[in-house]
Amino acid sequence: MSLPPLASGPDGPHALRPLLGTVLDALEDGARARGGPLPAGGPEAVAARLRDAVGDVLPAKGAPDAVRTVVRALAEGAADPADPLCAAHLHCPPLAVAAAADLAASALNPSLDSWDQAPAASALEALVTRALAQEAGAADSLVTTGGTESNQLALLLAREILGRVRLVCGAGAHHSLRRATWLLGLPEPVVVPAPDGILHAKALDAALTGLSGPLLVAATAGTTDAGLIDPLPEIADVCAAHGARLHIDAAYGGGLLFSDLHRTRLAGLERADTLTLDLHKLGWQPVAAGLLAVRDPGDLHTLRHRADYLNADDDTDAGLPDLLGRSLRTTRRPDILKIAVTLKSLGRSGLGTLVDHVCAHAQEFAGLVRAHPAFELYAPPTISTVLFRPAAAPDDTVAAVRRTLLHDGRAVLGRARLGGRLWLKATLLNPHTRPGDLAALLNLVEGSTPR
Repeated sequence: MSLPPLASGPDGPHALRPLLGTVLDALEDGARARGGPLPAGGPEAVAARLRDAVGDVLPAKGAPDAVRTVVRALAEGAADPADPLCAAHLHCPPLAVAAAADLAASALNPSLDSWDQAPAASALEALVTRALAQEAGAADSLVTTGGTESNQLALLLAREILGRVRLVCGAGAHHSLRRATWLLGLPEPVVVPAPDGILHAKALDAALTGLSGPLLVAATAGTTDAGLIDPLPEIADVCAAHGARLHIDAAYGGGLLFSDLHRTRLAGLERADTLTLDLHKLGWQPVAAGLLAVRDPGDLHTLRHRADYLNADDDTDAGLPDLLGRSLRTTRRPDILKIAVTLKSLGRSGLGTLVDHVCAHAQEFAGLVRAHPAFELYAPPTISTVLFRPAAAPDDTVAAVRRTLLHDGRAVLGRARLGGRLWLKATLLNPHTRPGDLAALLNLVEGSTPR
């Protein structure tokens, strides 16, 4: 029995070429069978179809058509973020150039826990992370799995630098921040009321005035619920007045940096001590593509760690780069490759054009909602998220409309609770969306709303 071929080495490309054709055909077949943005029938029906297609996952003898079978089954049962009617979450359709680069990362399989496993990848990561940090007004950045890991790292750095720090954040801050206080054994966070979804400087000042000890304020540039941006310069002033450390979660809004038209909305970003960025949102990267940027590169010294087999002192003294202080993870795939290829391929102007398109789509969709007598708009969109609801409908009807569309596989919308009411959420991250797609989305919601 011959051994299966490998993806890298001299014969790797030859082995991969026919498999690529198989994968692409299976993706196409699966998407055609799905026929929309989401598989119809709900969780039980989707799971049943997948079980029937895949069968025994560990057969006594391997199946030669497994690649086609399993990829097709996954594609048929997938939520497709490239479908304009799939607009629920901060879940972007990845660029083809980024997905192609990700294939190279998988084939070469560098592991960024020691230089001798990833010579070029470690150099590329150092180059790109510093460039992206500088774009945001910071000094350096680390690659993470996304906003949650970045926010956890921000709290960890604050704890190691300041001691048992107290988190202060607005009610609209991402849930991962509050969860990180539990994970790190920090005091219960102080949550400042934000009835309109924004952390206001006056309310923050009042909250900080009664607190003592080391403080970490977390502001948000692009809330998950509505894409709102806190008043960053004013918040930075309040932090400076109280001697508080500032973290800004710009996992969503950080992509505005690429746009000449919209980057001014991020004024004050450069005053953050730590900063979350996430390019699998407004960066159109395959998951995962997060970063944590720091204004003072010395803050990263607290992450230094020794493991003799990976970064022995004599190896480091001899000039081999120490990678263990660049992450809390040991084995790490080179997620920086797809980011680097995208930045180089599109440049700032190309990425900025994508950002401008999705922001314009949000304005167009908000205009459709505003002009339609059967719907209510929460507020003009700040980035690319639009909150809306059937006018005068109770919350349980709003929730039921969303679930009906999901069950039927016709449209994927999110949900958000703001101002004490439940809203449908359209997160528009597909730059190829057309006006007719936006009108179709609104028509689907109208047709699913009981009268």
